[in-house]
Amino acid sequence: MPALRHIYKQILFSQICKLSTAAMIKSPTAKVLHLPPQTSNGCLLQPDGIQQDQLDILKSTVNALKDGEVVAVPTDTLYGLACLAQNSVAVKKVYDIKGRNGQKPLAICVGEIEEIYKYCKVAVKREMLEDLLPGPVTLVLERSAELNPDLNPFTPLVGVRIPDHPFMRRLCQMCGEPLALTSANMSSQTSTVDVHEFQELWPKVAVVVNGGHIGDQSRQGSTVVNLSVPGRFSLIRPGCALAPTLNVLDRKFGLLEDSENQKL
Repeated sequence: MPALRHIYKQILFSQICKLSTAAMIKSPTAKVLHLPPQTSNGCLLQPDGIQQDQLDILKSTVNALKDGEVVAVPTDTLYGLACLAQNSVAVKKVYDIKGRNGQKPLAICVGEIEEIYKYCKVAVKREMLEDLLPGPVTLVLERSAELNPDLNPFTPLVGVRIPDHPFMRRLCQMCGEPLALTSANMSSQTSTVDVHEFQELWPKVAVVVNGGHIGDQSRQGSTVVNLSVPGRFSLIRPGCALAPTLNVLDRKFGLLEDSENQKL
């Protein structure tokens, strides 16, 4: 009997070890990287001005993205989940992580205005883009054939952002292709302005870039406007930059509001 009890304990211990190992494999821990405070003049965008610790964080994040992973990043409005927009498998991961309805679109994020012309068909003056971007605005434009057809295949349009955030702009520049971007929270839950507010998502992403507390207490996210119809605009989401955006669209460039064309 003692021998049988000893064998039983060994078997039980072995099973516990296997279960623990499986749990560790299924629940990876994200790499949390702490971004140093950014300077007011945006020196992070200048290659000669990047500090080594900032460069290390950028490289780690780029490597994860290139490996097809999803990362959590700070923007100028909220924390976001990002992946390479041209990677269909990574895009699906974003939907799975958020529990997001597959018919809800993802925006793309680029580092420079020139890239918008590659992935979108632009029907407005370049001066208007320069007045609105970078900034807390998402412009909905007609997509071009260069954009991954598996990204929002249900619509000919796509929202595009250039966040007014040095880290995000440099990240896009280093990736050399657009990022698919959405808020870092479970679908239908409150948007987040601190990394600890979406801690339940950490095991599901490869990297969490902690850029500190984001100051937008409204949690409204970017203002979203449809500019796909020449000479007109339609407001999709008021967001946090409504007044200055309308000032540019209406007062400066004379676009007419089209209330019939509000859906993406």
